[in-house]
Amino acid sequence: MSDPLRTLDVRPILKAGGEPFAEIMKATAALEDGQGLRLLATFNPVPLYAIMEGKGYSHQERQIEGGDWEIILMPDAGAAPARAASVPAAAGAVDTAGWPAPSRTADLRGMLPPEPLVLTLETLEALAVGEVMEAWYDREPLLLYPELDVRGHPYRCDKRGANEYHVRIRRGAEREGAA
Repeated sequence: MSDPLRTLDVRPILKAGGEPFAEIMKATAALEDGQGLRLLATFNPVPLYAIMEGKGYSHQERQIEGGDWEIILMPDAGAAPARAASVPAAAGAVDTAGWPAPSRTADLRGMLPPEPLVLTLETLEALAVGEVMEAWYDREPLLLYPELDVRGHPYRCDKRGANEYHVRIRRGAEREGAA
């Protein structure tokens, strides 16, 4: 192994309004055995940690100059990290035909991460069980899906244009141990 850490700087992707999750998964899949990933981001990507933990990685994070973040993802000792560059399934995952009309709408286009994620989760917490919210994003909210799964909220994402995603989420009962 040439270097114990491979560096991936996703700050340019984020600043351009892009979603770096697929790039992070690709970089992780390309790591050599025992090699870790040094990730540079414009925010602390907390939902990513649960995903990476499920793939056999631990993490350390620290804020660096300029308010950016450095995250070190290392394979857990004795665990073989998952190499598949999987992206959470969203579109088509849940049939929403029997759902009530949305009681809340959030237009989260033009916001930089993690603001859309945080606002979506805050809006959901204000809903009663069974109520539906809809949200509009200008990038697919890939880090939102695992959070919704953990919290027990079914959802569906439909791509409506080149940079337009419509997500419907039905408030479920909080699962035990959900953050």
